[in-house]
Amino acid sequence: MPELGVNIDHVATIRQARRTYEPDPVWAAVAAELGGADGITVHLREDRRHIQDRDVRLLREVVSVKLNLEMAAAESIVNFAVEVRPDQATLVPERRQEVTTEGGLDLLGSSLPAIQRAIDALKAAAIRVSLFLDPDPKQIEKAAQLGVDAVELHTGQYALAQGAARRRAYVALLDAARAVHNARLALHAGHGLNYQNVRPVAAIPHMRELNIGHAIVSRAVFVGMQEAVRQMKALVTLPNEDPANHLA
Repeated sequence: MPELGVNIDHVATIRQARRTYEPDPVWAAVAAELGGADGITVHLREDRRHIQDRDVRLLREVVSVKLNLEMAAAESIVNFAVEVRPDQATLVPERRQEVTTEGGLDLLGSSLPAIQRAIDALKAAAIRVSLFLDPDPKQIEKAAQLGVDAVELHTGQYALAQGAARRRAYVALLDAARAVHNARLALHAGHGLNYQNVRPVAAIPHMRELNIGHAIVSRAVFVGMQEAVRQMKALVTLPNEDPANHLA
């Protein structure tokens, strides 16, 4: 059964809306751990729209579970990660205009040299590296050549689809998951997962880690962070079932 990584970015989003000191994402991380989180995930964006450098430094000192830093392959962010030493770095694409991450990295395009430099620097600092990828066999094949530890499959298309389109997206995730496992990479997934759609993804064979943020923070507004994490952890750690059950 997969571990649950709780993304606390949107706690910082609320704080930054008023440029004040609360709510503090470090407090959220502590509450998430108390609720059963196996990891804490934050995305330090180049524009610093939510998580700030100070947050990551404090989280490195406070968090006792795995600290996963989502980041672009930008030199300044890579240098910061090497200094702070998160347990894991997940390389993601980043555009200033986007509301949230819109898709996976393109390992077949012009950004590959920067991605490879980031991987090499992070690995030299003994930081595990994961790549955020669409469920595309060509991207996964390339990832297997780059010396990374894991692939996080982008579940956004599955999460947004309905009916037959969702079934097709789920089949694509199953095929991609098989390719990641066959490449001997750890299998992670995330983006758009919530309390209604997470079970099929958690049931994918060999799934090791799910990173979920917005849904948990949204529920925490009403029930508190500990309880919101506890409820999600209960869903992702239910006994394994046949993924075919979700294709009916």
